[in-house]
Amino acid sequence: MTLLRNMVLAMFMATMLSACGSNLVPRGRVASVSKPVRPAPVPTMEARQCFAKLQSQDVAFTPLPDRTFGGGCSALNSVKLLDIGVPATNLGAMTCPLAANFAAWARYGVQPAARSILGAEIVRIETFGTYNCRPIAGSGKLSEHAHSNAIDIAAFVLADGRKISVQQGWQGDRDTRQFLKTVHASACKRFNTVLSPDYNAAHHDHFHFDMGGKGGFCR
Repeated sequence: MTLLRNMVLAMFMATMLSACGSNLVPRGRVASVSKPVRPAPVPTMEARQCFAKLQSQDVAFTPLPDRTFGGGCSALNSVKLLDIGVPATNLGAMTCPLAANFAAWARYGVQPAARSILGAEIVRIETFGTYNCRPIAGSGKLSEHAHSNAIDIAAFVLADGRKISVQQGWQGDRDTRQFLKTVHASACKRFNTVLSPDYNAAHHDHFHFDMGGKGGFCR
């Protein structure tokens, strides 16, 4: 009986190995699993029109993939600005409309004001950044920064070495005040929301620009 049982067991194992042999993975290798390839999202008509606007302004940029980060934070229809004609620091993801208006403001608002009021070219715009998953200061509501739809402007560096900061210059000498008031007024024509040190203490050291809301809030 023992011999017969062993023979039956051997025949059973041989049959199973024969049936499964084609699915065995050699030792030291990992079976590859094919994953479906997701097609790249097609830009919306609004995004394509905005990309064309940036190109018409000779702005160098790279479209960014849509991303969500949890907590309601996201970067959708955003771009990375590479060259707007004036170097700018800390530029992360920006919605295309924000990027287009920022580039136009820097070129047609800031630079002419610096030439006429301060007598020098702007060589760098310093910012506190763009995307930041955080609420509005003192509020539970998400900031437009959490949607890559806002930028904070801290200072302007001139070709002659002068640095005009919002914090020091807002109540500075006559020319500095005039320059900052002028670029602030120019921003109010391009962004939906513009906040300055006159708005509240949280903005004592920067301008806040965003494309949220219905527009027309300038302080």
